[in-house]
Amino acid sequence: MRKVITGFSNPTVKFVRSLRDKKHRKREQRFLAEGLRLLTDAREGGRVPEILLMAQGREPHPLLDVLEQTVAAAGGDVLELPEDLLAKVTGKDNPQAVAGVFAEWDTSLATVDRHAAPIWLVAQAMRDPGNLGTMLRTADAVGAGGLILLDDCADPFSVEAVRASMGAIFTQRLAQARWDDFIGWLRAGEGQLVAASLREAVPYRGAPYAAPCFVMVGNESRGLPEDYEMACDLRVTMPMKGRADSLNAAVAGAVLAYEVLASLEG
Repeated sequence: MRKVITGFSNPTVKFVRSLRDKKHRKREQRFLAEGLRLLTDAREGGRVPEILLMAQGREPHPLLDVLEQTVAAAGGDVLELPEDLLAKVTGKDNPQAVAGVFAEWDTSLATVDRHAAPIWLVAQAMRDPGNLGTMLRTADAVGAGGLILLDDCADPFSVEAVRASMGAIFTQRLAQARWDDFIGWLRAGEGQLVAASLREAVPYRGAPYAAPCFVMVGNESRGLPEDYEMACDLRVTMPMKGRADSLNAAVAGAVLAYEVLASLEG
């Protein structure tokens, strides 16, 4: 049953607002996502919000009706609140007309089936949530199995990362691990580890990619540690024809991923 909320002092509203802070997300194992498209992607992927928040005065939409029915059928809470109150909850001056609270899911390497897709993306110490979200979008676009986050990355369940993923957080497998655990897991089965590098690298065009291929990018400012690069099966280099000496980490990952896709499909 839909509940109408008018004040910020409501306990549920305070709880949802607290999820903008990492410490509260980690404690509650819950996160916030905004927008009908994202929540529809989640529903179609089998993930239903525990709490659905809808702005008063919003435009009617059949997808929103389905979403509300799905949440109610699952025993979740459906809240209707003024737009300015929703803005305080989400932290946006012009909030989406709908937002949802989701339970986090298992992101251990044990959930990854390396043979589920020919390409996987790997990010090491990626600190920018926008880049992390872009990597998820890229993984979705190239038909990758998902994104594996190594070491101290940005929180993939932050509002910024979820927003930047454009729904891919709900369509892609997401795993988090330390380097030693990841490389041990990778070497226990099939898998080619590839990274952009200047160390004993070959041109990225026409390189001998092999599935399942794990395309790894490093920290935005430092890149990959040398020992991580040397552990790769293949190191490739991309030409830089202008004055810039490198690409944005997420962009580099996208360029490599599409080259791998073309190679494997060709």
